[in-house]
Amino acid sequence: MAQARSRTIALPAIVDLDALDPIRDELVDALDSGPVTVRAAAVDRVATNALFMLLSAAETARRNTNAFTVSEPSEAFLAAVARLGLGNQFAGILEG
Repeated sequence: MAQARSRTIALPAIVDLDALDPIRDELVDALDSGPVTVRAAAVDRVATNALFMLLSAAETARRNTNAFTVSEPSEAFLAAVARLGLGNQFAGILEG
């Protein structure tokens, strides 16, 4: 059995609809490899769809018994999570 390889994905400053496809592709590849950390420190603006994509990725990781975390969330990231009422959903995956 291949050893799980941890991956870190850094989100860009603007995570809008134009940014989703490349992030999704990177997440799909990373989720097949093992534990995933999404670094959200640089986020200035995040679309609702991006937040739901991250929750979906977290669920996929859980089903694959891999860790999934969103590290160093920026104030803008946290504000978007709060504004959409997703605090409970993100509570288990936010770190830092």
